Amino acid sequence: MSSGTIDIDGFENADPDKFEERTDTERIVQFLDEHDDRAWKAATIAAELELDTDAVSAILSRLKERGLVRHKRPYWAITDDEERLQAAYRLHQHHEAAAEQYGEEQLAELQTDDMEETV
Repeated sequence: MSSGTIDIDGFENADPDKFEERTDTERIVQFLDEHDDRAWKAATIAAELELDTDAVSAILSRLKERGLVRHKRPYWAITDDEERLQAAYRLHQHHEAAAEQYGEEQLAELQTDDMEETV
């Protein structure tokens, strides 16, 4: 069968969140948060999530700038600042809700330089 299908048992037994489309950034943060007892190499994260290593490295660098991950070459781990992580998640949820209500294009027009620094 094509990759656009799954068997019915997998469908019936799956958690509904499993099928929700997540961005690569969301997947990486979720992965690191679920495995917060370990630090990971970017290539290993990429392999685990079936993503391109260069893309994972770029995303991790952006997350580090925002204080959401820690880095000690060559390893990466989720931040130990739980408040910062929760604040970023809340901001992300607000953005998602606004994008649904107003559309991404209209939000981009409204965004200011200060909004990017919030996280």
